[in-house]
Amino acid sequence: MKYPKFSKELALWKKGYRFIAGIDEVGRGAWAGPIVAAGVIFSSRKVIKGLKDSKKVSGPKRKKLAKIIKSKALAWTVQVIDNKIIDEIGVGKANALVIDKVINNLKPRPEYLLIDKASLIKYKIRIPWETIIKGDSLIFSIAAASILAKVHRDKMMLKLAKKYPQYGFGEHKGYGTELHQKMLKIYDICKIHRRSYKPISQPKLIN
Repeated sequence: MKYPKFSKELALWKKGYRFIAGIDEVGRGAWAGPIVAAGVIFSSRKVIKGLKDSKKVSGPKRKKLAKIIKSKALAWTVQVIDNKIIDEIGVGKANALVIDKVINNLKPRPEYLLIDKASLIKYKIRIPWETIIKGDSLIFSIAAASILAKVHRDKMMLKLAKKYPQYGFGEHKGYGTELHQKMLKIYDICKIHRRSYKPISQPKLIN
């Protein structure tokens, strides 16, 4: 199995960039809950055994990796945009906004950004940046960011599962699974559902 590499960060350091941030988001496609994004800056090459795309790691392993990432990173941050803002401005702008929040909350300020391709829809910034297809599988700092974002969002959804136990948020984390669709038929939507999403705003699509 291939693991994310540090080669991109090493190449950028050689070019003179000191603070290189890997950025990734989770939850954009969910029907309920927030979008969460994370940014991670490493000051030197690190070895974190088992680090890879958060989707390819079990929940308990992600939690362990998140602790290690936080201890080894020069800087990290996790930022959230809730479902109300997503409904107000649209998922594309919400996605760009959460990435903007990540960049502005990283200290020291990044000098170069490595962003997972799926995370960026529309963004204007003066800091040099690039998007990388499957960056969370290929780039070490992006993979680290994906872990932090996933762990944080899952924790939020588990708390919401206690508040709204009928929907099964603890299992599907707000995504449009068969279980989620079934619960929507029975209970309709709740306060954390994204009303602007077609499957939510048009229940007839949930069949």
